[in-house]
Amino acid sequence: MRLAERAARSGLAAGGTPDVASLELLVLAARRGSLSRAAAECGLSQPSASARIRQLERQLGLRLLERGPSGSRPSPAGRLVVEWAGNVLEAMAGLRQAAAALRSEAQTHLRVAASYTVAEYLLPGWLAAFHRLRPDVAVSVDVVNSAQVGERARARQIDLGFVECHDAPAGLRAEVVATDELVVVVAPDHPWARRRRPLEAAALGQAELVAREPGSGTRDSFEAALRAAVASDDVAGLHPSIELGSTSAIKAAVADGMGPAVLSRLAVAAELASGAMVEVEVRGVDLSRRLRAVWAGGAYPPEPTASLLRSLGGS
Repeated sequence: MRLAERAARSGLAAGGTPDVASLELLVLAARRGSLSRAAAECGLSQPSASARIRQLERQLGLRLLERGPSGSRPSPAGRLVVEWAGNVLEAMAGLRQAAAALRSEAQTHLRVAASYTVAEYLLPGWLAAFHRLRPDVAVSVDVVNSAQVGERARARQIDLGFVECHDAPAGLRAEVVATDELVVVVAPDHPWARRRRPLEAAALGQAELVAREPGSGTRDSFEAALRAAVASDDVAGLHPSIELGSTSAIKAAVADGMGPAVLSRLAVAAELASGAMVEVEVRGVDLSRRLRAVWAGGAYPPEPTASLLRSLGGS
């Protein structure tokens, strides 16, 4: 115990942090009984190995190896340091293995969250193209509203998110990956379906709409567009006749005559083409919007997330 205490005091007095490679060399020399044999196994010349051991001895303030005609053996203090170094090297090996496992998992599995419009009408095609590019990477997708995508990205619960809100979520990197347009739709027997003149933005802001829930990117984009178009407290928020949690539910409600709705053109293209819904022309409000990929961290995400983003046309 006295020897260990003296070794610890000497180390404190000397200062400096030993590097892992020097500790590995010391442990190997003790096991082989020869610094020259340890040097050869490490791919070092004899002078380089001797210099490393001398540097380690200076850092610890201890004589570690006693050299003789038949080889090298640890000094009494060196035997303790070899034992401690073995523990350090074992811990380092565990760290490397754990990091390698994390890298492997990160490189073969992507966690994605997407807002409803992106998930239903764009993401399947994007992921099919990405799978052809990187068939080794599995992708899991959560479908939530844009606000929840932002929350998960900030918490680093996902690698990449897709949102359709007016502004990029705070605290995240963002890249525009597509554009979209919101349209006002009604059932064919709704009075607005027979309008001969465009609907004014102010009238749209006063209407009772079938709407998505707060936090939806579609609702956020529409409210932002109305606020930009009409300087009135009356359009600070929507006046929903009912709030529903999915685009499919809203389309069903519109078809059943519950009122007009504002949805992505992507979502109602088939219904407009078939005549199941009618688009209402609107004047005085810009309903175009940008769809973004978002992520936490650096200016560009690591692989393979970066490959997915590049495949969508991101910079």
